[in-house]
Amino acid sequence: MTEPLQVQHVEEAAASIDPVFRNTPQFVDPALARQVGADMAVKLETFNPIRSFKGRGADYFMRGLGAGQRVLCASAGNFGQAIAYAGRSRGIPVTVFCARNANPAKVAAMRALGAEVVQTGDDFDAAKDAARAYGADDEGWLFVEDGREPRICEGAGTIAVELAALRPDTVLVPVGNGALVCGIGCWLKARSPATRVVGVSAAGAPAMAESWRRGTPVSSPEVRTIADGVAVRVPVPAAVDWMRAYVDDVVLVDEEQIRAGLRTARDTLGLLLEPAGALGIAAALSHRFAAERPVAVVTGSNY
Repeated sequence: MTEPLQVQHVEEAAASIDPVFRNTPQFVDPALARQVGADMAVKLETFNPIRSFKGRGADYFMRGLGAGQRVLCASAGNFGQAIAYAGRSRGIPVTVFCARNANPAKVAAMRALGAEVVQTGDDFDAAKDAARAYGADDEGWLFVEDGREPRICEGAGTIAVELAALRPDTVLVPVGNGALVCGIGCWLKARSPATRVVGVSAAGAPAMAESWRRGTPVSSPEVRTIADGVAVRVPVPAAVDWMRAYVDDVVLVDEEQIRAGLRTARDTLGLLLEPAGALGIAAALSHRFAAERPVAVVTGSNY
């Protein structure tokens, strides 16, 4: 049985993580609200040194490590940047495995932040398998899996603490490995139980959505989506358990709906987002929610 996430850890992280990742902009945009048909707010996780929400959980996790630790992870790009950023500031060596076809800009950014990057495998999950095997052969590495490590989820959940000021009735959260939606859901279910937590997955990467519905991990044979940041083929079992506990619904958005979300973010917010970052907006445009005060968490702009 997976141990629950801890609300008090989310609140501890909200007071302790690097201030560059905290108190990101959140507001109702009138033009976006008109398109959605509700007083929709956005939470912009793009205005920080790595341009994604991943820095919150990475910072909270890495501050708990001892001297001399070496960290190994797999990433489509954003998580690796976050771990590299937190590692550089603490003198912790970081190696990131990513797929051979990973976004070149994200690969370059990870290297610029000091990470050693190993490109292998045909997709993110194949790269993760390679990273896990590499760590097993060398006991000096700590293998960190996004979606499985509670402190990463709890650090990401600090977004919910800040969202409380908006008093949202529905929060739309992109779902990759599930760390973000689980952390946000943990805090909201404890502190604002009337708020609905809705995960948003790409239809071309439906593994986490299908796993949530069935209550058990369900892998996909392949992923086909422009949203590389959520292109998960093999779910993390712990994240599926947490999603079942903390998430009210999971919806899918197809490729054209994702593109519509990107265009809308550009035209109303003036933002160029990566496809995964626009999933919440895409869901608000294409699905009907019984919500007067929805919020979309805009998760990244590493396009």
